[in-house]
Amino acid sequence: MTDPLDLITALLPTDRPAIVAIDGRSGSGKTTVAESLVGRWEGSVLLRLDDVYPGWDGLRRGSDLVRRNALEPLKAGRGGVWTQWDWAADVAGPEHPIPAASWLIVEGCGVLSRRARPLLDLAVWIELDAQTREARALARDGDLYAPHWDRWAAQEEAFIAEEGPVGLADLVIDGHAIGG
Repeated sequence: MTDPLDLITALLPTDRPAIVAIDGRSGSGKTTVAESLVGRWEGSVLLRLDDVYPGWDGLRRGSDLVRRNALEPLKAGRGGVWTQWDWAADVAGPEHPIPAASWLIVEGCGVLSRRARPLLDLAVWIELDAQTREARALARDGDLYAPHWDRWAAQEEAFIAEEGPVGLADLVIDGHAIGG
């Protein structure tokens, strides 16, 4: 079996920085892949949608914010920004700059939308069965996430039905090949 990280790396341009999106449902392995990729490119930036979503009902808004404030400026050769969501206070927190010409790896359910797709150099979807995903996500985030699992999963399914991210992906990876 080919290493998914090697497949991703082989599909990327080598002559310039790139914008890579890693999408999939909660618990599929997006963060594991994204964190592993960051180590491959010096000066790369990791943007996790979990840090941006504006609350437990914010998947669509978080997706739009990342596209507008990070992906569009970077694709145009300018620096971008992302605003961290303060989950404890339930308000927007500090802004974080993304330098122009950065390798950007952005991960989270909702990053791969039809409007974002033209801004991406590579789009990856990670697929994994529901039972394994839920077990992974709750093991990782436990008490914080457990009361919101069904609520969040419904937003993911609505986004997937509307945007069709699997069909927009350059590469679909089996989450079992990734680990937790």
